[in-house]
Amino acid sequence: MRPTTFAPALALLVACSSACSTTRPPAARSGLDLSGMDRAAVPGDDFYGFANGAWQARAVIPPERSSSGPALAIQERVAARVRAIDEEAARTPSPPGTELQQIGDFYASFLDEGGIEARGLAPLQPTLARIAAIADRRALATELGGTIRADVDPLNATDLSTGNVLGLWVEQDLNVPGRNAPYLLQGGLGLPDRSFYLDEGADFSALRVRYREHLAAMFRLTGVPAAEADARADRVLDHETRIARTHATRTETSDVARCNNPWTRSDFETRAPGMDWGAFLSAAGLDRQQAFIVWNPAAVAGLAALAQGAPLETWKEYLAAHALEQAAPFLPRAFVEEHFRFHGTALQGTTRMLERWQRGVAATDAALGEAVGKTYVARHFPPEARRELTEMVDRVVAAFDRRIQALGWMAPATRAQARAKLAAMRVGIAHPDAWRSFEGLRIERGDALGNAERARLFAYRQALARIPRPPDRGEWAMLPQVVNAVNLPVRNALNFPAGYLEAPYYDRDASLAVKYATIGATIGHEVSHGFDDQGALFDAAGRLANWWTPDDLRHFEAAGARLVAQYDAYRPFPDLAVNGKLTLSENIADLAGLAAAYDGWKDALGGAPAPVLDGLTGDQQFFLAYAQSFREKEREQALREGILTDGHSPSRYRALTVRNLDAWYPAFDVRPGQGLHLAPGDRVRVW
Repeated sequence: MRPTTFAPALALLVACSSACSTTRPPAARSGLDLSGMDRAAVPGDDFYGFANGAWQARAVIPPERSSSGPALAIQERVAARVRAIDEEAARTPSPPGTELQQIGDFYASFLDEGGIEARGLAPLQPTLARIAAIADRRALATELGGTIRADVDPLNATDLSTGNVLGLWVEQDLNVPGRNAPYLLQGGLGLPDRSFYLDEGADFSALRVRYREHLAAMFRLTGVPAAEADARADRVLDHETRIARTHATRTETSDVARCNNPWTRSDFETRAPGMDWGAFLSAAGLDRQQAFIVWNPAAVAGLAALAQGAPLETWKEYLAAHALEQAAPFLPRAFVEEHFRFHGTALQGTTRMLERWQRGVAATDAALGEAVGKTYVARHFPPEARRELTEMVDRVVAAFDRRIQALGWMAPATRAQARAKLAAMRVGIAHPDAWRSFEGLRIERGDALGNAERARLFAYRQALARIPRPPDRGEWAMLPQVVNAVNLPVRNALNFPAGYLEAPYYDRDASLAVKYATIGATIGHEVSHGFDDQGALFDAAGRLANWWTPDDLRHFEAAGARLVAQYDAYRPFPDLAVNGKLTLSENIADLAGLAAAYDGWKDALGGAPAPVLDGLTGDQQFFLAYAQSFREKEREQALREGILTDGHSPSRYRALTVRNLDAWYPAFDVRPGQGLHLAPGDRVRVW
């Protein structure tokens, strides 16, 4: 994953190359940000600084943001367009039950601060009263099961945990293509990851103190006396620490082979005793399911043990705290501000909240995203862009195929499997072919919290309804207005949302070199995810299967180990290095994707020399554009959290992928002895 119509199967894309060929005139400019470069920097010692140094020096992180860069600029552009859609729907009466009515009333309800203040905590009181009434372990299991939502996705969106005790993901079965399975993932923490509870160090200790203060403050806002609020906060933090001890690490829960744990319904009683699983699964709507994949068995067993062993009152305090956390954005301002003081300032370093309309746009997208996306695509994605993007997909995929064929170390049997997987890959551009329906979702103007809760439950029930149906490879995992792209390994499919297809990631007026280094490298990145250390475990049908010969697999894993070592050596802080193992999948996708994009660009030139633009050769344009696509200025808190929890390397080091491509060296006269120089034998080549 890298921060109109649905493209057909890959075979049809390839057949489309000549018919879809773009006729746009050659670019008169490169499209690079020349003013953002620092030409005093030596590329071989500081290529990121050479490409971005002037921009980095003058960039300002807005107080409401944790970072700044091209992604933020596009996000703000897209958000302004979505705001116009939401506000138009809010002020224009529409028939009840229509998507425009749902969008307009949801957005208007969120923006009605006066009404939210007047209602106070009343919208949440039924939930708090239900929690307070829990009288035994069966009732506790019912409450815990009733909190489950479809809010995790370990392979498409790398959402590896939830604030609820467990999260549901419905996707094609890893072991049986052609059927969907319910996946259960670990959850239950208020801090981002187990490491925040268990690791030593001043930063972690300080955050735990701040979190405990935040929990107490939230309890006080509900009317709990200060001393009792402090005591409750202590007990909740201790309870979450016990949950954290049962969790897999971030690296472990990113390991799909380790997490492929098929359970039957009866396994819950034998492998995770202590929970009333009948009550839990019934409340979760999963009581009729006989086959599951339990992503984190130790966390499920740990949850069951705590359901039996932890005091009932502690569970009730914990559930109340999590109910407050989830509801806070839809409650009066005192709750919103306290929530932001911890989650925004303490964790991310931001000093000002997003504007109310920005939060309203995000909340409406979370509830009704594809309904909003229909209008967004109709207004803001030019159909002619699809033709050029289709051709670029064609060329990058063909380049990747040629690279597979040229691998001298790969056995014919492995090569045939890899090429078959590539040929079966389904590529979606801009938006899904079939839109999600919101029929039956009740959205009422004036009920901000109720709307959000009903939308989450509606999405959950839609996920449950997919379990008995065959998998749909055309279903998207991202909204059309999202500024991102994704590989869906179990479906062997790619999504490139319209929101991402904006300058500078996709500048229709830039040179071919710049286009292939930006959107072309993104295409290559997502294609390559199908062949990274995790994606390479899946066959063409999305089955978790070993299609490698033993020697080929050893060679592939050895190349990955060299890339791990390369990234382990990057140290953003004296006390914190990049985790090469955690980021391996993304680093392989960056490397293989950039190489395929470079080859695709050369193919697009048709043998002609690349034009010199802005005083830069084609190769210089290509590698500079790639580095500029990763420019980012982050707050220290956000960068530290990302290093611990994000599968992507920090942007500065992703830009240094260029070190592994031979063509980068002559383009910038990079020589032995310079800091970034790698001897030819030390350059990592995976695909």
